[in-house]
Amino acid sequence: MIYPDLELHVPETLGKVHFVGIGGSGMSGIARMFVDAGIDVSGSDSTENANTKALRELGIRITIGHEAKNVADANTLVVTGALWQDNPEYQKALSDGLLILHRSQALAWLTRSKKVIAVAGAHGKTTSTGMVVTGLLGLAQDPSFVNGGVIESLGVSAAAGKSDVFVIEADESDGSFLLYDTSVALITNVDPEHLDFYGSRDAFMNAFVSFANAAKDLVVISSDDSGALEIRSQLTHPNIVTFGEAADADVRLFDVNTDGFVSFKLAYQGATFSAQLSVPGHHNAVNAAGAFAVLVSLGFDPASTLAAIAAFGGTKRRFELHAVINGVRVLDDYAHHPTEVQALLTSARTVADGGRIIAVHQPHLYSRTRIFAAEFADALETLADHTVVLAVCGAREDPEPGVTGELVSERFTDATKVRYVGEWQAAAEYIAEVAQPGDMVITMGCGDVYRMIPQIISALEGANS
Repeated sequence: MIYPDLELHVPETLGKVHFVGIGGSGMSGIARMFVDAGIDVSGSDSTENANTKALRELGIRITIGHEAKNVADANTLVVTGALWQDNPEYQKALSDGLLILHRSQALAWLTRSKKVIAVAGAHGKTTSTGMVVTGLLGLAQDPSFVNGGVIESLGVSAAAGKSDVFVIEADESDGSFLLYDTSVALITNVDPEHLDFYGSRDAFMNAFVSFANAAKDLVVISSDDSGALEIRSQLTHPNIVTFGEAADADVRLFDVNTDGFVSFKLAYQGATFSAQLSVPGHHNAVNAAGAFAVLVSLGFDPASTLAAIAAFGGTKRRFELHAVINGVRVLDDYAHHPTEVQALLTSARTVADGGRIIAVHQPHLYSRTRIFAAEFADALETLADHTVVLAVCGAREDPEPGVTGELVSERFTDATKVRYVGEWQAAAEYIAEVAQPGDMVITMGCGDVYRMIPQIISALEGANS
C-alpha cells in the first residue's frame, strides 16, 4: 500500500500528469477535473471499463496494462493507496525523480482556495456526500464535488462547478482527510478501524479530533454514534452542530418509517419538517439529517433544503439493482464492514416483500477478515436468510496464513445458513440452485465482487432455461 506524505509540499504547477489506476471511480473523477483545469492528462489501468471509455472521449490517452513506458513524458504521477509498490509505472517515476502524488493530494490540489465541505466517517460517507451535493444543486447552487461513487441522478462521481464550494468525500483510512483545508467538517460516525496505519485506537481517534478542530467554519457531527460522542467530548471548535435521534440533537430525527422507501421528520429550531427519500433504510434517514444539518447551518431555508435532499436517488454500488431474472432480484452494495453489512441487510429486509435475502459476501483485506470474522458472521447469520462467502479480496495486502473466507463461514452457529465457495463460477451456479422467485441476491464488498454479477445473472438465466 502507498500512503500519502502528509508533509509533502505540492507545487502550484504539476506539468503533465499520469494517473495509475485511472479507471477507478475516485481516480476517474479527479482525472476528469484535472482536464477541466487545463492539465495534460494520461492514464493507465489493468482493465477496460466504463470510466476508461468515458475518459477517452475527453481526449485522455489511456493504456490498458501497466508498463514503465506509459509515464515517459509525465512530470507528475498520481497513484491510489491500493497500488502495489512494485508497479512498473510507480518504480519508473521513483527512478526518474517525478513528483508522486497520492490520490488525496491530487484532490487537495484541486480544492485549494475553495470552500471545502469534507465528509468523513466510517460509514455513510459516499451517500452523505451525494446528499449534500444533490441538496446544493436543488438549491440552485453550482458546487464542485468529488465523491467515492457515482451519483445516480448525475451519472458522474465528480464535476467542476462555478461556485467556490467544493464538496468531497474525505478518507480517514490513511490520514489523508487531514490534508484538506476544510471549512465544514461533516462526521457521520467514528468506528475505529485502519489500525494497520494508525497503530493504535487512540491515534485513530486523535486524527478525527484534529480533522474536526481544524475546520475553519463548522463541525457537524452525529449525536448518537458512540465514537462520534467520544470525539465530540474532546473538541475545542467554537461552532458544533449535532444531528441524530438524541433528545438534545440540534437537528433531531424522529418518526422514522422504514416500510419501503424511508420517511421521517426533523425538528430544527422549533419547527418540524417531513420528507420521504427515494432510497430505503433507517441509516439513510440519518445520512439525510446530517446533510440537512450542513446546509441549514450554511444559511439555506430548511424546508427547501430537505426537499432538495429528498431528490437524492442513490449512488452506484449502494444497494444498486442490476437485474431481475425469473423473479430473483440481483443487487450490489459496497458494504465491507460489519456495521455496514448490518445496516444494508436491515434496510434490504424492508423492501424484500417477503422474499429471502441471499447475501454474497466477499471479505475485503486479510487483516479485516481476521479481526472481524465473528462480527461479519453474526450480522450475516442474523439478518440474511442464506449467505455465500467468497474468497478474500486481499487488495493492497499480502496473504496471511490461515486467513480465508472460511474464517467467516466457520463462525456461523447454523451451518445450513452459509456456504463457503471460493471460486466465482461455482458460487454463481450454487446461487442459481438455491435462489427462488421473490428472493433478493445481494453481492457485497468494496473489492471486485461486482464483477461477478454477470456470472450470477447468466447462471440464473441458465437455471430456468
